[in-house]
Amino acid sequence: MHTRTDRRPSSQAGSVISLAKIHESAENRSTNGASLSNHALDTTQGERLLPVPPTRTYQAMLLLAGFMMIFHVIGINQVFGIFQEFYTSSESNIKGAQGQDALVSLVGSIGTGLTWSGSIFMNPLVTRVDQIRLVTFAGAFLMSLGLILASFATQIWHLYLTQAILYGLGSSMYYFPIMTLAPIYFDRHRGAALGFILAGSGVGGLVMAQVLQYLLDHYGVQWALRILGIWNLGVAIPISLVVKHRPGFGFGSRSQRGAFLQAAGNVVPLYYMASYTVSVLSLSSSKGSFFVSVNSGVNSLSRIAMGLLADYIGRQNTLIGGALLSAISVLALWYNAPQARFTAFVVVYGIYAGGYNALLPTTITEIYGVENYSSVNSVMYFIRGLGSMFGSPIAGLILGSDSRSSDSSAGLGFIKKRYNDVVIFDGMLLLAATVCVIYVRWLDARDKGIWRWKA
Repeated sequence: MHTRTDRRPSSQAGSVISLAKIHESAENRSTNGASLSNHALDTTQGERLLPVPPTRTYQAMLLLAGFMMIFHVIGINQVFGIFQEFYTSSESNIKGAQGQDALVSLVGSIGTGLTWSGSIFMNPLVTRVDQIRLVTFAGAFLMSLGLILASFATQIWHLYLTQAILYGLGSSMYYFPIMTLAPIYFDRHRGAALGFILAGSGVGGLVMAQVLQYLLDHYGVQWALRILGIWNLGVAIPISLVVKHRPGFGFGSRSQRGAFLQAAGNVVPLYYMASYTVSVLSLSSSKGSFFVSVNSGVNSLSRIAMGLLADYIGRQNTLIGGALLSAISVLALWYNAPQARFTAFVVVYGIYAGGYNALLPTTITEIYGVENYSSVNSVMYFIRGLGSMFGSPIAGLILGSDSRSSDSSAGLGFIKKRYNDVVIFDGMLLLAATVCVIYVRWLDARDKGIWRWKA
């Protein structure tokens, strides 16, 4: 691989500075996200180059490639709860996994966490490597290999090596080249472009939930994993050919952490929707997959709708609303929920959680400036990755190994109480995340020296 001498920032890449300094730097470099075509970018030689305008055709190809990449990466992450329900059930092919929600959820948590936290390594790599297409394809290959090798697993530690670590590292390499480069190809309508790409996650969850349950029912978990792996790799080949750097564009080098609590709380409902359906509501596993599918479909539409709403009331305001209403929906609708109220929770949570996740990239750009997007985004998603590894395993520990079905010796009342404890834990995480987002809103206004109701 060749190093890129024309895109390196002059300061040390990936450095973390205080929020106040970030805002000062972002303000000095035009924090309002002005069009990149109207300002020049410094190179290591001190020259000034203007970004080369992308063609409409390439922008369309990049949108489709990003959508399909997200479809697979986030779609598969979102339906791990279906895998978890199978692995912990009496039909499991994994020794020692039956009833062990904490141990099994850690598999999905590590996979999802590495998807995000790999950003701390991937975003600096993206700015330095010319052949970014090879990085993208290599990531998809490792991701698919992890799924295929997991089909041969017979013990939990096999899943940790394959469906967790190998899959997670590969998905991160597959995910971040596109997500780092895509925003800089859209000088105008950047929010709409990212909203379209990120909508792939909801559509992916919607489709993957039904496909996965069908494969489990008709072919078993081994072939389900193999088919998903081969499908992912086949789609990744044309996607990797699309990814490339934008000539004349440089990357900033400053970052700030955040989003740990929201990520920890966000994944808990996704991992335990299916098991709640079976264990508390006494419905079939296919019904649990249906709920996951509905949540993902609503989530996809919400990412677009919340992006449009943000144009009118402000991205940060919408972000706060999404975080707060996510917490309220968990505590008000999921706690001790019968089937009707749980169905309402699946829909409502899909709406508000989807809006938060969709608005995060554009809010980063608005607060820190386009030139700082790559480095801030890398640290933000690194912390989100750590949060993803934190939430679900603790929820599994709260449930314990006796909370698997309504006919358990522990009794249905005991099982409901354990799930209610999980709901309270998740709601508190999301409320704490809301407080943090509000605090960032206040800091942003303070550092810019003016309060705006629309922000």
